[in-house]
Amino acid sequence: MQLAKFYAMTQYTALAAHIKADANLPTEYGNFRMRVFVDDEGSEHSVLSVGLDDSSTVPIVRIHSECLTGDAFGSLKCDCGPQLRASMARIQEEGSGAILYMRQEGRGIGLEAKIRAYALQDRGLDTLDANLALNLPADARKYSFCAEMLTSVGVDEVRLMTNNPLKVRGLRSNGITVHERVPHLVGRCKLNDHYLSTKQKRMGHLIPEQA
Repeated sequence: MQLAKFYAMTQYTALAAHIKADANLPTEYGNFRMRVFVDDEGSEHSVLSVGLDDSSTVPIVRIHSECLTGDAFGSLKCDCGPQLRASMARIQEEGSGAILYMRQEGRGIGLEAKIRAYALQDRGLDTLDANLALNLPADARKYSFCAEMLTSVGVDEVRLMTNNPLKVRGLRSNGITVHERVPHLVGRCKLNDHYLSTKQKRMGHLIPEQA
């Protein structure tokens, strides 16, 4: 029993070692707790959370990949900015949840490559073909570190706010129980309608056709 307890404690310590900083973050949506993690490649990611110590409910969680153009500059080429803001509001409403903010710009290809892909989209290519024309993957994101982050903050069961089935499979394959996929449909407009239709038709995202 003592050996098992020691093993469990060392496992927790190893996971918790990923937490590099921990502080409160007041926002226009309410107060969050922000914890910063650094992966093996030196990239910094964060968990923005509320009420994760409430064991009576399964928290609602959003995995949000960094999008400088959408999150910070309000780009209408995508729905990322509205998705981020809506998830912050939803988590505050529910009182238990988290946003995993992952430094995976451009679905993992980086900012420079993403803007180069945007230039090809300006010439008529869709979001998938633009990546492929640059000899880049359609989606280079991985979800194992997301699962480690969740485990480090004491979460092994979630309701996942996403339209992307790959995120559901990514968490489940790394030991996180996903009880429910919660659709996250916000921010669609005339300028990103083709982008979202491409994700639905060619990349398997669960986005309904616009009425």
